[in-house]
Amino acid sequence: MGLQVSLKKKLNGFSLDIDWAIGNELAVLFGFSGAGKSMTLQLIAGLLKPEEGRVSLDDVVYYDSTAGTDYSPQTRPFGYVFQDLALFPHMTVIENIYFGAPAVPKHDKIDRAQSMLCSFGLDGLDNRYPHEISGGQRQRVAFARALMRQPHVLLLDEPFSALDYPLRLEMRRFLKELKKQFDIPIVLVTHDLSEALMLADTMIVYSQGRIIQKGTPDAVMNNPHNDEVARLTGAGVLSL
Repeated sequence: MGLQVSLKKKLNGFSLDIDWAIGNELAVLFGFSGAGKSMTLQLIAGLLKPEEGRVSLDDVVYYDSTAGTDYSPQTRPFGYVFQDLALFPHMTVIENIYFGAPAVPKHDKIDRAQSMLCSFGLDGLDNRYPHEISGGQRQRVAFARALMRQPHVLLLDEPFSALDYPLRLEMRRFLKELKKQFDIPIVLVTHDLSEALMLADTMIVYSQGRIIQKGTPDAVMNNPHNDEVARLTGAGVLSL
């Protein structure tokens, strides 16, 4: 049960071949830039199509190359927050949030959006545009939009990378509270070690399109499986 991912993809000379599973936890995909972390999220969400593999959540299969199963991105119950947030500059805060749930009836959409505004500390900003609110508020709008459709999994592609350090700390605390409130699996992509250690229940360490270690932050930090994991975690080099 939980989110199970087994995927192979070749793109522009890069080869991804990964296999992992998580339960109802916050999992961090960790590693150097270009290791295949963001590609994994895109494949899970259906924004890219793998050569082969399988994506399932609990007892529902959303992609299976062998069986020919391939749900469209719109019908996969996965919320997605992009690195650049992808808010629409010509839409107000409330319109951006509405956009996250196009299939929800209007009355329910209004009620749900108002609840999101309250939950995410965005009261009174309904009619502001993205350029009229702070960076932290834009982050919260992006999360509210992703959660409007009541997803079963939340996928986060380095959503805090452009923030200054104090705001990053604030948003990390916000994410921990969000996990408690919505109680769904979260997959976060980052190459920031402090972020991974603060947030992860499980770390999945990537290198050149492969998984080189998976475990709790303590296990990864204290027992790196090879020199690259040791370098990534600052544990030093295992062998000379």
